[in-house]
Amino acid sequence: MKKFDIPIPISIPLLSRREQGGADQMLRRLIVGAAFLTSVFSSITINAQSHLFGLGPSHILDTYLTPEHFSGTGLTYLYIKERQKPESRWSTLMEHEADISSTEDRSKSISMLEGNYNFYWGKYYKWQLFDEKLQLQAGGLVNANLGVLYCMISSNNPVQARASLNIMPSGIATYGFRLLRQQFSLRYEVALPLVGVMFSPNYGQSYYEIFSRGNYDHNIVPTTFVSAPTMRQLVSLEWHTGKKWNIRLGYLGNYQQAQVNNLKQHIYTHRVLIGIARGL
Repeated sequence: MKKFDIPIPISIPLLSRREQGGADQMLRRLIVGAAFLTSVFSSITINAQSHLFGLGPSHILDTYLTPEHFSGTGLTYLYIKERQKPESRWSTLMEHEADISSTEDRSKSISMLEGNYNFYWGKYYKWQLFDEKLQLQAGGLVNANLGVLYCMISSNNPVQARASLNIMPSGIATYGFRLLRQQFSLRYEVALPLVGVMFSPNYGQSYYEIFSRGNYDHNIVPTTFVSAPTMRQLVSLEWHTGKKWNIRLGYLGNYQQAQVNNLKQHIYTHRVLIGIARGL
């Protein structure tokens, strides 16, 4: 008896043009969404930030106001934020430094108040050494400075304004170690002047002449490391507590000085810092 194979018809549903267009559109959306998520995750940055408060001595000289030297005590707030992409050797550093000081001359008969704000923005390239215990960073900072001095004496010019913009080569060294079963990081930052520009009245020139009468007299002055040999350094010790925020102690030395337009000026501040930090 012969066996006959009876073909069984199989119907394969075909998409209509409208349905096929909708599927293509959905596929394109999925591809675009995947590309977007990939770009987002590849651009994620790791942030480190610190909030520090400082107290310490201030030393001020500004021969535009008076040839006297002033000394006193000042307060500083320092905010530091560092951003870095995973697997990248480059990082971005941003710092806000606000300072106020109350000082007196050597005879304690004249007082001077000082307010100062510095903004720092920089890029750094890093190297990891000794099993990543030591991290070295080299780069540069752009520093914008605004400030004011108020001398409490009877004078036609009791106030001196400060404004400058500087480019500063900079370096950072960070060393991690363990002590008493606790993790610590020791960090040192230094920045030195290269070139910049600053505002300064000329010797014997009043602010009335500059702003009311418009008498410009070399008041926007280019500066270098010779005419404005400033320096800034920060040493800190961070205790990694194992929680979200760490404890950070440090010292901040900011030495700003210049000799332009036959005038001398400097503000030296020394601050003992304490605050909280969150690391990379």
